[in-house]
Amino acid sequence: MLDIPVFHDDQHGTAVVTLAALTNSLKIVGKSFSEIRVVIAGAGAAGVAIAKILMNAGVANVVACDRKGAIHKGRTDLNAVKQVFAQITNPDGISGSLQDVLPGADVFIGVSAPDLIGPDDLRKMASNPIVFAMSNPNPEIRPELAKDLVAVMATGRSDYPNQINNVLAFPGIFRGALDAGATDITENMKVAAAEAIASAVSPEELRPGFIIPSVFDTRVAELVAAAVAKAAVADGVCRNQA
Repeated sequence: MLDIPVFHDDQHGTAVVTLAALTNSLKIVGKSFSEIRVVIAGAGAAGVAIAKILMNAGVANVVACDRKGAIHKGRTDLNAVKQVFAQITNPDGISGSLQDVLPGADVFIGVSAPDLIGPDDLRKMASNPIVFAMSNPNPEIRPELAKDLVAVMATGRSDYPNQINNVLAFPGIFRGALDAGATDITENMKVAAAEAIASAVSPEELRPGFIIPSVFDTRVAELVAAAVAKAAVADGVCRNQA
């Protein structure tokens, strides 16, 4: 409704940084967006935004779980937002609890509540699983419990490696939007921001314990701003754009 860029940082900022972290994690395990299955615990604002940005990046199989289990088209207890969400996710229509749908998944992303999964759940995932347990301050599974069971582990906390922190996204996103005179924040601008954040980790630096740049890396905002401004121009959402 507004002719200025509007951006929900806790929702879309988290999604942007999650995509950046997953981009680099997939390089480590040698998998592509199109072949993985992602399970998301939490279908609130952040969970929905993460699912959408991952699908926009090429992930075809995303299954999200709320308190009652997997969201699918057959459920009759979904609100309007989740009904729409059910139409675009879970292509195989699987049902059941989080523990029921996690076996065989390549990626687990938690934006929900503490201690939702345990080591046995990780053992049932696909080979070289990627786990982003982002509930704060207590993650869905503590890194100590996941040790030696996952290829890549990330949390939302600063006292563990691989902090997925939305502060990596929003300064640069708004700098780029302002520089370009953008009237909107488009999906392509968000994906461009994620790619820029991922690029701040060089191939030489990339390793399981370092998939995402530090929040103190001063290059990140500049990289994101340039990428976002370029995407805004490409999407035609800039004021006075010829």
